[in-house]
Amino acid sequence: MAKQYAEPAAYEAKLEKVMGRLGIENYDYNWDRFSCWVEFTYKGQHYRFSHSVENAQIHGVNIKYGSDVFAQVVLSLEDLARMVERGIYDLSTWVAGMKYLPPKSDIPDCFKVLQFREIPRNMQEVERQFKQLAKAAHPDTGGNAEQFCLLQEAREQALQYFDGSCSNA
Repeated sequence: MAKQYAEPAAYEAKLEKVMGRLGIENYDYNWDRFSCWVEFTYKGQHYRFSHSVENAQIHGVNIKYGSDVFAQVVLSLEDLARMVERGIYDLSTWVAGMKYLPPKSDIPDCFKVLQFREIPRNMQEVERQFKQLAKAAHPDTGGNAEQFCLLQEAREQALQYFDGSCSNA
């Protein structure tokens, strides 16, 4: 038989108290029918605790609801807070392996037009890519005038991006 947990609202309130005990002001969380996560920033680093019904079942824990895995995460954080309060370990020691990088921000359209998969490091990379693509797209070499104009506009927007005059070209 599966363990019966309290209503999710009780664990939401408990999470707020636990985060306060740990000295964490900025955090976010979510739970749904099958999973949950708690994200927070501690000493400038992002961390994420996540759990799911599937993961619990893989480890032999009989859980059926996402709200129950949320309860387990909150209770685990509460245990961690107790250890920190008792001076057994510093929070940094425990969460060191749980660093989390936020999702990559979408790259500006100008870099997509220039066929970059991520934001280039500098304008020299943009120029190199532009020249290569412009040769193929130039109307004098059998390319498309419209495509060539798009590449020129993208190059200008990239220049603005690197000059700092446009934050999301």
